[in-house]
Amino acid sequence: MESRDDAPHRTAASSAGGTGRLCLFGGTFDPVHKAHLRIGLVARERFQLDRVLLIPAGQPPHKPAAQVTPYEHRYRMVELACMGQDGLEASRLEDGPGRSFTIDTLEKCRREMKPRELYFLIGSDAFDEIESWQRWQDILALTDFLVVTRPGHDYHAPAGARVQRIDGLELPVSSSGIRARLASGEPVPELPGRVRKYIEEHGLYGAVRSEYSVDGT
Repeated sequence: MESRDDAPHRTAASSAGGTGRLCLFGGTFDPVHKAHLRIGLVARERFQLDRVLLIPAGQPPHKPAAQVTPYEHRYRMVELACMGQDGLEASRLEDGPGRSFTIDTLEKCRREMKPRELYFLIGSDAFDEIESWQRWQDILALTDFLVVTRPGHDYHAPAGARVQRIDGLELPVSSSGIRARLASGEPVPELPGRVRKYIEEHGLYGAVRSEYSVDGT
């Protein structure tokens, strides 16, 4: 049953031992930007999470491989973005061949990391489509959901889903818009400085060096 209480609670899948209160935050991260970091930090504080893992998708099932920046670049950008962000970490849970399905990531996490409590951070648009995901009923059994809402949009929670909302985050940032501005050499304040520098050094997204490339966060 869906919960609209922001207070943290114990997941039915909790067990003794493990790594504490762990949250998985997956995405293409192409590129990772400050809104991603803000979401992770708000979730960590609001739900008293020990760690939030930002997990670049290996091969997203909804995107052709040719349309996605190579994994190692996306992972390195996430790693740079998480520097100095307490409780946020880059994770290679989806590194490897084959498509990246959420059920495989959750099972791997449960098996290898053994968290006492496991949460999955997700936007309301994506959560609204969860019943189309591979083995979605098994996903519901493995994790609690932290759903980031947006104004004017509600979502359907399947029966049995353990859901808590994250309201009040209006972060209209588009990765596609960021890529377009990088290619034209425009300022992109939504990017951490380290990430923009990496992008320009490696020529990603057609980016060119500009006066807006700075060191630091």
